Amino acid sequence: MDELKGFLKQAGQEFLNAAGEAAMGAAKDVVGSVINEIFIKKEADTKRVLPSIKNMRVLGENNSNLGPHSEVQDYETLRNNCLTNGSLFEDALFPASNESLMFSRRPDRYIEWLRPHEIVDNPQFFVEGYSRFDVQQGELGDCWLLAATANLTHESSLFFRVIPPEQSFEENYAGIFHFRFWQYGKWVDVVIDDRLPTYRGELLYMHSAEKNEFWSALLEKAYAKLHGSYEALKGGTTCEAMEDFTGGVSEWYDLKEAPANLFSILQKAAERNSMMGCSIEADPNVLEAETPQGLIRGHAYSITKVCLIDIVTPNRQGKIPMIRMRNPWGNEAEWNGPWSDSSPEWRYIPEEQKQEIGLTFDRDGEFWMSFQDFLTHFDRVELCNLSPESFIKNSEDNQQSGKRKWEMSMYEGEWTPGVTAGGCRNFLDTFWHNPQYIISLVDPDEEDEEGNCTVIVALMQKNRRSKRNMGMECLTIGFAIYSLTERDLETRPQGLNFFKYKSSVGRSPHFINTREVCARFNLPPGHYLIVPSTFDPNEEGEFIIRVFSETQNNMEENDDHVGYGDKSDDVIPGFPTPKPIDPQKDSLKRLFDSIAGKDMEVDWMELKLILDHSMRDDLPKPVMYNRISNNNAFESQTDPAGDSGNACGILSLICGPFLKGTPFEEHLGMNDQSKRLIDEGPTAIVDETHGFSKDVCRSMVAMLDADKSGKLGFEEFEALLTDIAKWKAIFKTYDTENSGRISGFQLREALNSAGYHLNNHVLNALGHRYGSRDGKIAFDDFLMCAVKIKTYIEIFKERDAAKNETATFTLEEWIERTIYS
Repeated sequence: MDELKGFLKQAGQEFLNAAGEAAMGAAKDVVGSVINEIFIKKEADTKRVLPSIKNMRVLGENNSNLGPHSEVQDYETLRNNCLTNGSLFEDALFPASNESLMFSRRPDRYIEWLRPHEIVDNPQFFVEGYSRFDVQQGELGDCWLLAATANLTHESSLFFRVIPPEQSFEENYAGIFHFRFWQYGKWVDVVIDDRLPTYRGELLYMHSAEKNEFWSALLEKAYAKLHGSYEALKGGTTCEAMEDFTGGVSEWYDLKEAPANLFSILQKAAERNSMMGCSIEADPNVLEAETPQGLIRGHAYSITKVCLIDIVTPNRQGKIPMIRMRNPWGNEAEWNGPWSDSSPEWRYIPEEQKQEIGLTFDRDGEFWMSFQDFLTHFDRVELCNLSPESFIKNSEDNQQSGKRKWEMSMYEGEWTPGVTAGGCRNFLDTFWHNPQYIISLVDPDEEDEEGNCTVIVALMQKNRRSKRNMGMECLTIGFAIYSLTERDLETRPQGLNFFKYKSSVGRSPHFINTREVCARFNLPPGHYLIVPSTFDPNEEGEFIIRVFSETQNNMEENDDHVGYGDKSDDVIPGFPTPKPIDPQKDSLKRLFDSIAGKDMEVDWMELKLILDHSMRDDLPKPVMYNRISNNNAFESQTDPAGDSGNACGILSLICGPFLKGTPFEEHLGMNDQSKRLIDEGPTAIVDETHGFSKDVCRSMVAMLDADKSGKLGFEEFEALLTDIAKWKAIFKTYDTENSGRISGFQLREALNSAGYHLNNHVLNALGHRYGSRDGKIAFDDFLMCAVKIKTYIEIFKERDAAKNETATFTLEEWIERTIYS
């Protein structure tokens, strides 16, 4: 703290020594450096106190999409280093400590982390291969993960993609293992050491029936590391883990409202190697209560087979729809009703049929049920439909199986407050700002009698479970589907009127706060628009949207093409180019001469004087944003300090707590409002705009400064004022409240009016860069957007000689052209 005070006092002294505009800039730079020091120290403290946050930033391979600062853990390199050094790997990113176990509390007993050879004499990765019976539940409430793991063992190509088979406790053993998981469109390689949490020498969590088999316990640890801690795995759906094991897409059905063709859906899923699970609603009063039929409430079961079985009775013969399930506990807790182990119904099944389905009557947690009993006694069924990429290419198992495959399309997107986070259809004015996607269905399903197409649409929000330790929960998400005509396809994106007068042809069953929302549709061939959204507007998040179909589907983003003007390069009609601020060129020349001085050129400071004076009524008034809720919403109000606020006000808020009672307090101009904010704590953020920033003025000069002198001649000055006048007229059209700010949702339309066509990706970047906390764009920031867009388009067009939207720069040329602008 004393060191921090020293930094701030030094900054205050530098500020007092600064004089004039240039010195003010230097003072701000000093304070910026101090703030940077604070945040570096803060980040170091955070990493020390919450190591699980750091873990999620450093997992994965180069393409793991976990951020540009990710530290890569390469399995081969780390193992070879350990073998060379004769040491056993210790993972500093997921340490053997309480923080890796839990984030909300401390364990209620002493947990000892032991390596497998410290637990048993002869540890093995696999004991006589692998099977669903290697998956036994421990004390952690992650039966959803166990059910998915048991399902994974049924397909070797999938199993060995997640669990590389070359790992061993004998050959090249170095205490290091690795596993692969699908995360939001990419496969992530997770490296762990083999220290496992134990209590009194026994594994605490997932384990195998064989005491010396450890692949399942290590798999669970890697999955816990992926999400930050073991506790992060408490509570979930089998679908989530099945997707992370396969890259597939999941759907679920309420069996009390099951569709009539559910058995056909399950059969088709089995034909395509889909992974399936089911569960019964939990008893709110009893944890994992057992029903009279031997089933466990609130518990996840895996479905291991769906088929029609031949049955021969004295009176008739035929086929009966049957389902085989498994309790991941792997014990005698099984269904005891009809078709249970050794029940009399099995005498009506031919012996060859029993052999074909692999019927056994072991007390292993596995059992059969009729489909009708399944509908009666279970509440929910989950399916994970595998994508084409789920299977390893050239897999012999896959070639021999002859299994069918789904066709899949996928896009990544994001909701940015004030730009592309439009909320659901209830918020019609902003709904159309959400990202939009078009799918085209050409061929109907082979077996569909009506000539329709089966389509599964899945919307998944990213990186929420791994951030539970930071208080981040899932957003409430959903989607809507609209039919498109050939004429509709000409509009990109669809605007307000389309959604005002068009009804959806499909939608997600609910807007729900789960990682993924998914639904199955039966649609005629044609073109369809999918709009994913959060329920409320202005909620920030990233997502992926996937479409599965039995026949090929074509998917594309329904967005504007980045460029300027239309085919004739004209500004959009309705906003004719205005004349410069002074309609008389002679008067404009006199203004230029009076400002430019002897060198007859205007630099950024002289331009700032002109703009600050001529457009003082167009700039936004100071606004105070109060932190009020958890959804990043902010209330705004006029700053009570009024015009008395300045850069000193910001400095006083930062430095005030450390400079009270010192000579610096008076020089920093701490008024009563600043002192009240300091005394009451950091409850507000003040957004103060005092004329045009030097950044926007410099960018305006650079836009037209062909010789890079840092100054503008009269013709360049005249052209700049023409552009500014045009952009001002457009801005005033959208600033209906004359506040000096427009909604971020209006940014696309405003820039379109200026002739610039931008897609969601560019608009999101502009929103992040220039938007305020309440999703507004100030007048000077709007000008900066227009200046930057025009400058970069012109830089690009200079090198696009063939006009094929391709330009080539050397690194030196690109830096030289862009760093000045």
